[in-house]
Amino acid sequence: MDESRTAHCLCQSVEINISGEPAVMAYCHCDSCRSWLGAPIHAASLWPTTNVSVTKGEEHLNVYKRTEHSIRHFCNKCGSPVLIRHPVLGLTDVPAGSVGGLEFNPSIHVNYAERVMSIKDGLPKFAGMPDQDGNGELIAE
Repeated sequence: MDESRTAHCLCQSVEINISGEPAVMAYCHCDSCRSWLGAPIHAASLWPTTNVSVTKGEEHLNVYKRTEHSIRHFCNKCGSPVLIRHPVLGLTDVPAGSVGGLEFNPSIHVNYAERVMSIKDGLPKFAGMPDQDGNGELIAE
């Protein structure tokens, strides 16, 4: 059965519908995510872009295109981060804390070399991003 979830901004002017399961859940430690969210770590839930749709308030979404790889959408009423499109990957990141009913079970840490706090949880910690083969420089806990 294909599960459907809803995410929204803080003021609930923007609503997102997400179907299926996330492709990956991860902790991101990059400076860009930390700055955008105002937090030491980003709890990322990445979904196939075709599974993510704006169902309410699209007129309230503003866009900050940091790079071709990271297109951030936020609510222009309350300022909440709503989603990050990653067109090269075919994935859309919806911050896990905004996804109703999602049990956040991350499998990796990415951009751990940029961390501002260390976490000892036994998960693989990539200095940057894993490559397409699932490889990449790992950092020991």
